[in-house]
Amino acid sequence: MASEVLYRNSTVNKELSDVLVSHLKGVGRMFYIHSPEETLYEKPEDVPNFFRQSFPYFIIFMIIEHIVLRLEGKKGIRLNDGVTSISHGIFQECGRLIWRGAESYLYTWIYSNYRMVDLPWDNTLTWYAAALGVDFCYYWMHRACHEVHILWAQHQVHHTSEDFNMGVGIRQSVLQGWCGFAFYLPLALAIPPAQFVMHHQFSYLYMFWIHTEAIKSLGPLEYILNTPSHHRVHHGSNKYCLDVNYGGVLIIWDRLFGTFRPETDKIEIVYGLIYNQPSFNPFYLQIFYTGYVIEKFRSFENWEHKIKAIVWGPSWEPGTARLGDDDLKEDIQSREKYDVTLPTWCNGYIVVHYAVVFYGFFELASRYMGMTPFSVLIFVFYVMASLTIIGMLFDNSKYAPLLEVLRCSALAFLTRSISSPTPVTTLLQIFYVASAMFWCLNTMKLLEIKRTKLE
Repeated sequence: MASEVLYRNSTVNKELSDVLVSHLKGVGRMFYIHSPEETLYEKPEDVPNFFRQSFPYFIIFMIIEHIVLRLEGKKGIRLNDGVTSISHGIFQECGRLIWRGAESYLYTWIYSNYRMVDLPWDNTLTWYAAALGVDFCYYWMHRACHEVHILWAQHQVHHTSEDFNMGVGIRQSVLQGWCGFAFYLPLALAIPPAQFVMHHQFSYLYMFWIHTEAIKSLGPLEYILNTPSHHRVHHGSNKYCLDVNYGGVLIIWDRLFGTFRPETDKIEIVYGLIYNQPSFNPFYLQIFYTGYVIEKFRSFENWEHKIKAIVWGPSWEPGTARLGDDDLKEDIQSREKYDVTLPTWCNGYIVVHYAVVFYGFFELASRYMGMTPFSVLIFVFYVMASLTIIGMLFDNSKYAPLLEVLRCSALAFLTRSISSPTPVTTLLQIFYVASAMFWCLNTMKLLEIKRTKLE
């Protein structure tokens, strides 16, 4: 009997220890702290989706950051802006669910047919070479996304927030992975695909936490690593912040290629786009700038100008240099942030529904490989449409109440149609029916949301 108790206690202790070690490794990944020996994979499909696995850490870090900022007397992370950032991260992951890693097929094909050297996939030197190579290529990809107009149309999503916090670290474009993938293809001549896929994720995890105002300086590490101080400059709309500090994990590339600029206490950084779009709608923020590029292309009659409107810099105009005339660029020094103040009941409603959508996304992500492509497409549409409508609610769009009525009514019907009756599905049906009725009241002007500006 005593031996059984000891065995159970030892088993429980081992399980707790394994969970603790797993979480410590998860936190370590956020800072590029890894054991090379434990992260050597032979095939790309063997590499876990570390980015998706890290969503709980993203949320925890954002909560900690919010608390720290509040203790410093700052506003912290705004609900509408923070939720919008997370929505962009889910948008990006939804895209990956649809094309199921297809963007890495070309890399694998080049490696299989044209690689110049055979680096052993299970060697730690290969691990470090891959880390350095991925970061070097990221610098040029990131720089191109700021200096090539059509690439900027995708990358600008990451710069749409007027705040600078860790949530911005997961505010990513759905299409940038495709647009910027070519910059990594030279690595396929030497780096095994699994090592590339892994370090590509690791670099993005590192770049999550450097989006913060809660950390001022990292001392001597500022000379080597990309840090919050360096990245704050990169996200600024002030003229001195433009087109600098492109590095991912290392800042040495900016120092080598002349694009480094240190942070200064003399200028208050204004975040966001130079011509910011007032919206919390993630779908609109993903696509609006592409429309501007098309409009600029069509405005010229000369084909040389048309092509340059796409491949030259965002500030280019006929008669100016490739990146535009610095003297003509607007210097943003201050501006009011876009905000909409919602009643407490509305914020509460959004948080509850967002949690349901968030849970639904992760259920989809855990099961999508066993589903048909069409089924995945339907559920991805549900997730992205829900996040879009929630963004429209944050904007107090006049179309949001009607769309929310339709969304909740459709979900109530689908919940009843595609699953066997259970207490959970019955509760969901009641939840969605009640929500639809709730917004019917809003369309009848019985509930009012007022728009205000943030001071």
